[in-house]
Amino acid sequence: MLIRILLCLLIIAVNFQINAADKNSSGGFIDVNVYPYLSDVDNDNTITINIGAKLKNRFSYFSLTNFGNEKSEAALADINTFYTEQNVRWQISEKSPIDLTLQMNFRSGDDNDRHRLGFRWRINDTQIFNTVFKAINLSWSINFHLKQFDNVPENVWQMEHVFRMTFPTIDNRLYLAGFIDHTFNENLSGKIPEVPKNPMVGEIQLGYNIVENLFVIAEYRVNQYRRSDVNNMAVGLEYLIKW
Repeated sequence: MLIRILLCLLIIAVNFQINAADKNSSGGFIDVNVYPYLSDVDNDNTITINIGAKLKNRFSYFSLTNFGNEKSEAALADINTFYTEQNVRWQISEKSPIDLTLQMNFRSGDDNDRHRLGFRWRINDTQIFNTVFKAINLSWSINFHLKQFDNVPENVWQMEHVFRMTFPTIDNRLYLAGFIDHTFNENLSGKIPEVPKNPMVGEIQLGYNIVENLFVIAEYRVNQYRRSDVNNMAVGLEYLIKW
């Protein structure tokens, strides 16, 4: 039942975003990732929805929303958790590779939301690196989340790497993309003893366009916040809409 509700909401959201795009943005995308196969961690995220849009006055918007499975249930059988990042960015000048950023995190559970302020460096848009990155069809940015607002006393901060690479000389339907979140100064002693001092969460996704807007995807995941089963593999489908 929940799957059907989510799909209905997704259809409504897609129609709303596309209709709004003509008036409020100069380009954007919505992509939906569904993972019916998880190798090791059955309560990892099984549905991910990404939305991005270029807005007026050098603003942009990006969000990701993960929906997770009930532990010990088959993939997509009983979705009962969510995690979302809502990002608003402002490019400081027309030709600058630097954006000021606000990230708002919301998740299932109590007293665990967090918000971050910082800046993003789009390395491939930096003049001295632009030619090299363009030659290898690679985009790469680092978001420095310098100030975090949450319910913990530590001054936690984070570096978020995001990359995407295409391979037109091999097959222009193939891509490699992913992210690495690297968190610093988070005191986890006594809470999750096995977690490294500066834990990382990352995903590397290999996608292949099989027909029109549909991709088959394989995703390698690392989550060092977990006591065990740090690594996971997910296989599924992606549906991408651009405007």
